[in-house]
Amino acid sequence: MSDPTPASRFRFIPFRKQDVVEMCLREGRLSDQTDTFRHLNHLLASIYHFEFQHTIEALKSSYAAVDPDTDTRFIASAESADPAEFATLLGQLLEKANYERISESDLNTALTEASLFKIRLHVDFTDFAEVLLFCRGESVRQEAVPTWFGLRSKTITFTNYERVVVYIRFRPDYTRTEDQLHSCKPGSTLLKLFQNVPKADLEMLFPNTRIRMRLIDKLVIGVPAVIGGGIVLTTKLGASLILLGSLFGLWLGLRTEEVEFNQTAMIALLAGLVALGSFLWKQFDAFKNRKLRFMQTLTRNLYFKNLDNNAGVFHRLINDAEEEECKEAMLAYYFLLVSDRPLTRTELDERIESWLATKWNCEVDFEIDDAIAKLEELGLTRESNAQFSAVSMQSALEKLNRRWDDYFVPPSPNEV
Repeated sequence: MSDPTPASRFRFIPFRKQDVVEMCLREGRLSDQTDTFRHLNHLLASIYHFEFQHTIEALKSSYAAVDPDTDTRFIASAESADPAEFATLLGQLLEKANYERISESDLNTALTEASLFKIRLHVDFTDFAEVLLFCRGESVRQEAVPTWFGLRSKTITFTNYERVVVYIRFRPDYTRTEDQLHSCKPGSTLLKLFQNVPKADLEMLFPNTRIRMRLIDKLVIGVPAVIGGGIVLTTKLGASLILLGSLFGLWLGLRTEEVEFNQTAMIALLAGLVALGSFLWKQFDAFKNRKLRFMQTLTRNLYFKNLDNNAGVFHRLINDAEEEECKEAMLAYYFLLVSDRPLTRTELDERIESWLATKWNCEVDFEIDDAIAKLEELGLTRESNAQFSAVSMQSALEKLNRRWDDYFVPPSPNEV
C-alpha cells in the first residue's frame, strides 16, 4: 500500500499534544524558557482533563440505560439523563475531537461503489431508528488487488477514512435473526470505532450486514453447475429419466403399453436418484463454501479495523477531544507569544496553517475562532482593535494555577 495522500484539509491536527510542544520549542524562540513552556502546557492539559470529566459522567449517565455491555444494574434517578440525549452529547464530543459528519449523500455514494474487498454487501436500514457516522482523517490511497483468480493484479485508488465512529439505535419493533449479534436487540444502541476504513466499504461496519453474491460469483458457481448437470443428465440419469417418463405417461393415459418395472429398473432408478442427490449436494456445498470464504474475509477485515465498542468508544473519544482542545489552545498561544506585534484572527490563522504545511508537511484547516475563544476563556490573551496578543508566560501560569485551585474550593452554603 502506498503512503496516504490527504484528500482535503480537515480540522484534525495529526500530532500528539506532547509532540506539538516539542515542535514549538524546536523553533528556538523560547530557548531560555523551555521548562516554563512545558510546565504551562502540562497545566493546560490537566485543566482540560479535569473539565472533560463532567462530559464523561454525562455520557455515562445517558448511556447507562441502553448500554448492551453493562455488568451493573441501572437505577433511574433525577441525575440520570434521558437516553435520547446521548446522540446530542456524542455529537458535541465528536465536534470537540474534530470528527466530521458523514452526510447521507456521502453514505449513499459509498454504498453504491465497488467494494475494495470484492464482496457485495447489503444493509437493511429499515432495522434502524437512527444512524450517525463520523470520520476523522480522510486520505487517498493506492493498493494492488488480485484479479483473474489471482493470476494478475491491478492498482486501484480509493478514499480511506483513518477513523470512523458508528452510532446505531435499533427500532423498538426490530426482530433479530439467528445469525446476528446478541447486541442487536430492539431499542438497543450500538457505538463502534474503526480505523482505516475504505469509503466504498462503509456498509461492512453495520451489524446487520448481509453478504450477497456478485454476478461473477454466480457465474463461477452457476456455469460449472449447468455443465456438470448436463453431464449427469446424459450419463447417469438417462435410463432413470426414460423409466420415469414411461411411468408418468402410463399414469396420465398417454400410453397403453405396460412398463416393465423389475429389479434392474429399480436399481437404475435408485442409482439415478443417488447421482442427482450427490450432484445437488455438491453444488450446495460449493455455494456455502464460497459464502463462508466471503464471511471470513469480512470478519478478518473487521477484526483488525475495530478499535473499540460501546462505552469504550466515548472514553477513547474523550481523550481525543482533550488532545485537540490542548493542541489548538497551545498553538494559538505560542504564535501570539512569539509574535513581535498583535495579530488579527486571519493573520494568526495563516501563520499557524503555513507553519504546519511548510515545516511539518501537514495541511490543516485550523479552527482559529475556537482557539481564540479558548484563550479568552482562560484569560491567556488580550484583545485591542480586533487584534490579539498573549499574556506573559508568568501571568499565564498564575491564571491557570488560580483556575486549578478554584476547582477544589467548597461551594458556599448559598450555592449548595
